[in-house]
Amino acid sequence: MRIVCYKDKIIKALNSVVKGVASKTTMPILEGILIQTNDKEIKLTTYDLEIGIEYIMDCEVQEQGSTVVNAIMFSEIIRKLPDTEIYISVNEKNLLEIECEGSLYKLATMNPDEFPELPKIEVENSIELEQNTLKNMIRKTIFAVSSEESRPIFTGCLFEIENNKLNVVAVDGFRLALRSIYLNKQTNDFSAVIPGRTLNEVNKIISDSFEPLRIGVAKNQALFEMDNCKVVTRILDGEFLNYKNVIPGNWETRMRVNKNSLQNSFERISLISASSVEKEKKYPVKVQVDIGKVVISCTNQTGDAKEELYVSTEGKNLEAGFNPKYFLDSLKAIDDEEVYVEFGSNISPCLIKSIDNNDYTYMILPIRLKE
Repeated sequence: MRIVCYKDKIIKALNSVVKGVASKTTMPILEGILIQTNDKEIKLTTYDLEIGIEYIMDCEVQEQGSTVVNAIMFSEIIRKLPDTEIYISVNEKNLLEIECEGSLYKLATMNPDEFPELPKIEVENSIELEQNTLKNMIRKTIFAVSSEESRPIFTGCLFEIENNKLNVVAVDGFRLALRSIYLNKQTNDFSAVIPGRTLNEVNKIISDSFEPLRIGVAKNQALFEMDNCKVVTRILDGEFLNYKNVIPGNWETRMRVNKNSLQNSFERISLISASSVEKEKKYPVKVQVDIGKVVISCTNQTGDAKEELYVSTEGKNLEAGFNPKYFLDSLKAIDDEEVYVEFGSNISPCLIKSIDNNDYTYMILPIRLKE
């Protein structure tokens, strides 16, 4: 095998596929990149048995062939080479040679026949989106995915297509994030729970552009196809939360508030909330809604803080406690200037919703305040 390529092209390919390299494995082959030539292009593949990534790029192929090389070592060497042509070949001793100007590196290789094949997915249902749309939806829900492996189904996001509307839902037991968009093309109803880790990696690969992207789903696998890159992932098994049944349909107290003002207040208050001498102890922030204003406060051993905002309110006065991080994560994901914050009682979920449409809902469970 012998190829010639420009550094910027191969760096773009490596940045995409390196996300599928296994970090902790007893199989050294999974720590490698499979490099295969095909006429005037090469295909780079990584696969950790959960996520598989393929990237095809044009280059000058002087001699056909294939090999596997340690992904981290290979990509770090390429990254530090000058911005010019790079010659990559496999010599008679089966070492991968990397030549660039005055540099020459030789790396041990592995048998490409031992590299596991990516699952072949027979897509049953699929949707097409612009890449920036998916990027936006992932960014605005992924923070609410659970990190608790005891409930694996909640470590992913539900992708649900219903009446030509895509709902992406994340839930971790304390909060819920829901984003929705209507699709341009008529699509069958279907749903799949895609691992949060996969979505994080897909989000790093896709661009903030109007370029199309296809998401395909089979029985236990999902496929993301874009440009010259393909990501294959398993689908999480199990029954996802029936989220429509847990989102309250009505409210007792509602305020209309400037999103940035509320976010800034929570950011300042959280400095006191998080500064406890007892680091393990979580101090809730108290939210008190009165006529025409909301008071946000926190008290612990290090001090106390209070923020007062004048807002538009409806319904009853209310006092409830919340984890400020959950409020902040939701507010940071919202682009609107103003939002509704709705409460049922001091022990029922709080909702943050759009004023103009129904394209997002964030739900946060309260924390009981000590008397």
